[in-house]
Amino acid sequence: MSGITESSENKMLVQAGFDRWRAGTGSPFELLLPEADWTIVGSSPLSKTYPNRQAFLDEVIQPFNARMATPLVPTVRGIYADGDMVIIFFDAAATTKDGLPYHNTYTWYFRMKNGKVVSAIAFFDTREFDDFWNRVSPAA
Repeated sequence: MSGITESSENKMLVQAGFDRWRAGTGSPFELLLPEADWTIVGSSPLSKTYPNRQAFLDEVIQPFNARMATPLVPTVRGIYADGDMVIIFFDAAATTKDGLPYHNTYTWYFRMKNGKVVSAIAFFDTREFDDFWNRVSPAA
């Protein structure tokens, strides 16, 4: 990597993923290996470990996006990297299909290998999330 540490490289890759997400041209989920697991911490009905990228996208991300009138837009407060771990602290906002605002603060932990996410852990306000999830139908 000629002078760039793995930690710095991982941080740059994740920052670029969040930049694409904010611009509406991509997402950090593109960094997930197909076999990457994703854990949602907390007491939400969705709080569990999803065994791979497709299960997470099918059970969480697609139904989440289907409940939104506008795309979720992240505002990164900080990205921190240490070894194979990248921690992203960010706020995100959108408008739900019932016209109400959705705001939440997230901390994601990405364990990286060869520039890809192999495991992720997500912390956020599950009460805010559950309220919106139960209130808004994903149906068109």
